Amino acid sequence: MNFIKHFKNVFYIVVLFGFSSSIAGSYEEFFKALKRNDASTVTSLLDQGFDPNTRDADGRPGLYAAIQQESYDAALVLVRHPAVDVNATNASDESPLMIVALKGQLQWGNRLLERGAVVNRSGWTPLHYAASGAEPQMLALLLDKGASINAPSPNGSTPIMMAALYGPEASVQLLLDRGADIKRKNDLGLTVADFAARGGRDKLAQQLRKAMSP
Repeated sequence: MNFIKHFKNVFYIVVLFGFSSSIAGSYEEFFKALKRNDASTVTSLLDQGFDPNTRDADGRPGLYAAIQQESYDAALVLVRHPAVDVNATNASDESPLMIVALKGQLQWGNRLLERGAVVNRSGWTPLHYAASGAEPQMLALLLDKGASINAPSPNGSTPIMMAALYGPEASVQLLLDRGADIKRKNDLGLTVADFAARGGRDKLAQQLRKAMSP
């Protein structure tokens, strides 16, 4: 009986070790496939039951990692997978929609929104990121999907403040046309005109101060 019990224990250990090694191998293979934009390998691993929401060593979910690395063929496989969480964030609480908003990738913005990507969230929002990017059409897309135009960041900064500092003037104008509140101040007491001035955009800062006057 002791021999049988010992045999069973050895058997379970071997199976467990083999299973753990298989998981570890799949993990490494998955993120290597994402890095090289290998959609075929990603598809094969998912078909074998690999979790598409697995995070890498930096805390990035697979979809976020693929998009950030511009591995779009692999990312397309992931975004189409029924079990993928398109709102899973990285270690800095950034969602896939936020990074495509910053990059101005309209096609990917639409894909993520179709899969249920959240537009409004507490703290930094996709609209803040879009306002910091170079594509005004991304702002329009998010606003059309119900993005809160005056959403406050953790320090009270609004999307138009980010546009005034980082984005093209067309983005500032679009937010103005859509009704952004330019009289708001963030937690440091800075206005949208102050943000423009800090970005060395004196003419824009002057125009905004004029628009802020009663």
